[in-house]
Amino acid sequence: MSFRPHPVKNSLPIAKFIAKRIVLGVLTLVVISAIIFFVTQALPSDAARIILGRDATPETVRDLRQKLGLNRSVFVQYWDWLSGFVRGDFGKSFTTDRSIWSSASQQVGASMFLLACAAVMSIPVSLVIGSYAALKRDKTFDNSSSTVLLILAAMPEFVVGTIVIMLFATVVFKWLPGTAYLSPDDPPWANPEGLILPIFTLVASVTPYVARVMRASMIEVLESDYVEMARLKGMSEKIVVRRHAVPNAVGPVFQVIALNLAYLAGGVIVVERLFSFPGVGLALLDAVRVRNLPVIQFLALFIAAVYVLTNLLADIGTVLVTPRLRTKLQ
Repeated sequence: MSFRPHPVKNSLPIAKFIAKRIVLGVLTLVVISAIIFFVTQALPSDAARIILGRDATPETVRDLRQKLGLNRSVFVQYWDWLSGFVRGDFGKSFTTDRSIWSSASQQVGASMFLLACAAVMSIPVSLVIGSYAALKRDKTFDNSSSTVLLILAAMPEFVVGTIVIMLFATVVFKWLPGTAYLSPDDPPWANPEGLILPIFTLVASVTPYVARVMRASMIEVLESDYVEMARLKGMSEKIVVRRHAVPNAVGPVFQVIALNLAYLAGGVIVVERLFSFPGVGLALLDAVRVRNLPVIQFLALFIAAVYVLTNLLADIGTVLVTPRLRTKLQ
């Protein structure tokens, strides 16, 4: 009678690993929140005076500082701000006196939609290009794709975006709009033509790194002993690639995907500015211009949360899709 380990026991190490990563992610966000809050509070200008203008009297500035809570201890302000975040209360904007979520939720949703579209398109394309280049190592496709990817990797996203605008919106071809204009009440998908160039720019900025790492990982796996053993057992090359090579090659790529998607959470600011896309980037620039501290802190922490969450999902995904790592945990 064969013995089979209880599935709950096998899943316990993975569950502990996931719980540990979640705790570390939460602690990381707490540290980042403290840095964001105290750095923004240390800015030299006075938010109350900026809101009221140069002609404000000391009395009106003092009253506004008291209304906004700026006269309290910075540690008390931080505790109230952090506890409000935990409760889902993100505070009010200094300039509009509206809740931050009601005024910034549309920009946050628009940026997340843009990032999601870029991720959905770039990840499969990168994996396919990297895998096929590894299978065609040192051949025409591998050499040509490596050259193109290296060129794209050497260019910042604003350079890629500028070239894209020149090619498809202004000088060469006028096929697509150069700006992603949206009215305040429109969802981000209301202007699909205006999304093509920003998404293409983000995809072109992410694909080179992921594809090159996928190629290197795939080559390493294809030369490993267990893949060679699978071939010696008579398995076809398609089965070897699908069952053995790709699952073990994707694991290390998850980390690179997470880093690049997290990078886009900050790099999207440049792309949104370039294409006049009403997302987090423009909202953050407007908030910095008038020193709207609650909005700056909320958006900065949101970007940090995206960064931490993508890395957390990458750590978990790497273990779940890599058979060798799952075996080590059990």
